Amino acid sequence: MVPAPLGAQTLPQRSAPRHVMAVPPDLHQQYLQACQNLSQPENHFVARMLQEADKSDNSGWAKGITLKIAGNNRLVPVQRVTDEDVQVLASVLCSAVFVTGLDLKYNMLTDVGVKHVAAFLQRNETLSHLRMTGNKIGTKGGMCFASMLQVNCTLEKLDLGDCDLGTQCLIAIASVLTQNKAVKAINLNRPLLYSQEEHTTVHIALMLRNNSSLVELHLCKHEMKSFGVERLCEALYENCSLRYLDLSCNKITRDDVKFLGELLKQNQTLEILDLNSNRIEDDGAIYLSEALALYNRTLKALSVVSNNISGKGLVALSQSMKINMELSYIYIWGNNLDEAACVAFSELIQAGRLKPNCTDVEPYEVDGHAHLAELSHGLKKHYYWTPSYGQGKNAAANASLAIVAVSEYF
Repeated sequence: MVPAPLGAQTLPQRSAPRHVMAVPPDLHQQYLQACQNLSQPENHFVARMLQEADKSDNSGWAKGITLKIAGNNRLVPVQRVTDEDVQVLASVLCSAVFVTGLDLKYNMLTDVGVKHVAAFLQRNETLSHLRMTGNKIGTKGGMCFASMLQVNCTLEKLDLGDCDLGTQCLIAIASVLTQNKAVKAINLNRPLLYSQEEHTTVHIALMLRNNSSLVELHLCKHEMKSFGVERLCEALYENCSLRYLDLSCNKITRDDVKFLGELLKQNQTLEILDLNSNRIEDDGAIYLSEALALYNRTLKALSVVSNNISGKGLVALSQSMKINMELSYIYIWGNNLDEAACVAFSELIQAGRLKPNCTDVEPYEVDGHAHLAELSHGLKKHYYWTPSYGQGKNAAANASLAIVAVSEYF
């Protein structure tokens, strides 16, 4: 059962989002004043991030800005945000209509702090993306977000990965998304599931049958097996919006990939399929290659990293790329790269069919034998971290951004 929204029982009808003001207020000064009003000590990290936001140029304010208050920032001294800190921050953001993004990943927030965030979002009309990754908000916190999504109609990207979500709140969020038409991308990675029944996957599949707005869905570490994969594939036959499906780090085997192979023969919308760290083996790779070679012409990126695939399966995938010109990105590191696989992918790269920045391997030769070296490329290499020097938004390391732009804040 989906919980009732937080706060008042009835809320006024939401108006259209307000325009960004020409002269933004001083966020830092507002924060200091809010600390005094709520009798809370200043969080120096939050204060510093707000000061930096105040220094943004006028074009940044006009387009909307993202406040990056990540607890794993290695470049500056970090005082991680607590439940008390986020209460103050939420009171400041209530009037900050120019703030369109908020990154609170890897702080010390619990369900207590999430109540303040969710209550703020029920009234907010401008925030379009929120990242909560790594905050242990649990089932109670997840239920707060489910309640919020019943009311909020502007949030487009929500990341609740690694937040210790439980079965109850996953089902509630899936139920709400059957009606919510604003959310374009959601990350539900690594929940805490104690049942082998795959109830949450069934409810997510039911949501996909009815949702026509979701573009990106991350279901990493859901303990998904044959039953869950089959239910998802059945739903995706009826779904015409999803473009990015992340099923990495599940328990998908070679037999389960048959369902995905059959789906790819008919699906005309999916552009990215991430099967990283499963166990599809050679037979699974062959099922995928047959669908990609003979039927599918919409998938652009495939990750089969660390799937116990040997030369037979990898050669089949390389052959499918010679026929299917739409598949441009493929990631294969972590498999059994025997000589047949090394030769096949060396030829693809040297012939120009597979561009060096669209894969995670690089060919080299020793004593006349082909080998492949690993490159730090992938669909979302910088999901958990970003480099402390060099280019933070490396296109080759975060290829999903170039394919499905909605993933920019994931």
